[in-house]
Amino acid sequence: MVKKMVKSMLEADLKGKVVLVRLDHNVVKDGKIKDPMRVDATIPTLLHIFKKGGLPVVMTHVGRPYDKKTGEIVVSEGESVQPIVDYLHAKLDLDCIVPDCQIDGTKGITDYSCIESSIQLLREGKTDLVYLPNTRWFCGEEAKDDRADVMAKSLAKYTDVFVNDAFGSWQAHASTYNIANYLPSYAGLLMCREITHLESVFAPQRPMLSIVAGSKFDTKIGPLSSLIQISDYLVLGGVIYNAYLCYKYGVTIAGVSSEDIIAAKQFIEDTADFKDRIIELPYIIESDSFEEIKIGSWRVINVADLKPGQKLNYVLDVAIASVSDARIQAVFADAKTIFINAVMGYTNLFTEGTKAVYSMIDDNIGAHKLFGGGDTIQEFKDLLPGVYARATMNNHYYFFTGGGAILDAIEKGSPYEMKPVQLLLRK
Repeated sequence: MVKKMVKSMLEADLKGKVVLVRLDHNVVKDGKIKDPMRVDATIPTLLHIFKKGGLPVVMTHVGRPYDKKTGEIVVSEGESVQPIVDYLHAKLDLDCIVPDCQIDGTKGITDYSCIESSIQLLREGKTDLVYLPNTRWFCGEEAKDDRADVMAKSLAKYTDVFVNDAFGSWQAHASTYNIANYLPSYAGLLMCREITHLESVFAPQRPMLSIVAGSKFDTKIGPLSSLIQISDYLVLGGVIYNAYLCYKYGVTIAGVSSEDIIAAKQFIEDTADFKDRIIELPYIIESDSFEEIKIGSWRVINVADLKPGQKLNYVLDVAIASVSDARIQAVFADAKTIFINAVMGYTNLFTEGTKAVYSMIDDNIGAHKLFGGGDTIQEFKDLLPGVYARATMNNHYYFFTGGGAILDAIEKGSPYEMKPVQLLLRK
C-alpha cells in the first residue's frame, strides 16, 4: 500500500511568484481578535514565502456572513480582516494592504478585478503583503454552482502558486478547494504539521484515551462512532454526556432535547460492540438554575444512583469527586495518547470538575496530549492559565487549530480524505 503524502510548499519554487495562500485566521469577533493563536501558527508559512522570494496574497474567512436560508451575504465591519492586518503589521512590521472591493448589495463582492491593482503594487515592491477581504464576502466562496469556479479562476488569473495552510477550514469552498484546480498547489507548513499530528490519533501509542464533549450530539455521531473504534477508552462530557445518560438510564435532564436523546440512542446502538470502552465520569453537578448559583440550589449526583423516570434539573459539569474514583485515575494515568475535543462544562457557573479533568491530563507527564478545537483550547487556557502556558512549551502537547477539521478527518478515517487535502496529494 502506497503511503499518501501531500505536496509541501518546501518543494515549491516561489521566487518572484505571487503566492495565493489560504490561512485560517477566523479569529475576529465584533471587530476584535479573540485569540491570535491561529494567526501566530501560520507565521512560519508567511516567513518561508518571504525567505524564498515569494509575494504573498493572503486570504481567510471570518464569521458567517452568508445566510444559507436566504442566500444573502451580510457584510459588516465586525467581520472585516482589518484587525488581522493590523496585528500582522504590529507583529512582523509588514506593510499590508487590503483591496478596496465594492459590495454588490446582498450578493457580496461580484467583481474580482478589484484585487488586480493591489497585486500590481505587490509585484512592484510597494507593499509587503496583500490581504484579501473576508473570503465569505465574495459571492463565489460558498456557492454550490459555477460561481465558485468563477471565483477560483479569477483568483488564479492574478496569482502564480496556491498554498493551502488552512487545515481548520476543512469545508470544500472556492478558496480552499476549487482554486487548487487552477494553480500549482501545495500544503503549507501548518497544514503539514497538523496532518502529521493527526496521524498520531489514527496510529496512537496505546492505550489511547479520547475525551469528547459538545453542545449537540447529532453533529458528533459520525466522529464519535469512528473514534470509539480506534480508542481504548472514551470519556464523554457536556450535552453529549447528558444525552447519553438520559438514554442509558431512562432519565430526563433539563435542556437536553429529544433530538439529542435520539442521537444518543443511535450512537449507543451503533457502537454496542465497543460499549465497554466508554468510561462514565461517576459524579455530576445538578443545578436548579442555568444562570446563577444559590445556596441549596445545586447538588452532586452519583450516576450509579440514577433511576428510570427520574427528572434532573440542569447538569452543568462533572463533579470534582469524579477524579477521586480509582478507575478514572487509572485510565488517565495509564494512557499513552490522550485526544481532547471537549468543553466539559455547560456554563461558567461550575468549573471545578472540568479543571480537575484537565489537571489529570497534565499530571500524565509521559502521554502524547492532542487538543483539538479553539473552544477546547480556550477553556483550558481560561481555567488553568499557568498549566496552559507551560503546555505550549512542552513537546508532549499539541494544539490543533481546527476542531471541526479534526472531527471531519476522524469520521472519514483519514486526514487525506478531507476534500481540500485531496487536491494537495502527491500523485
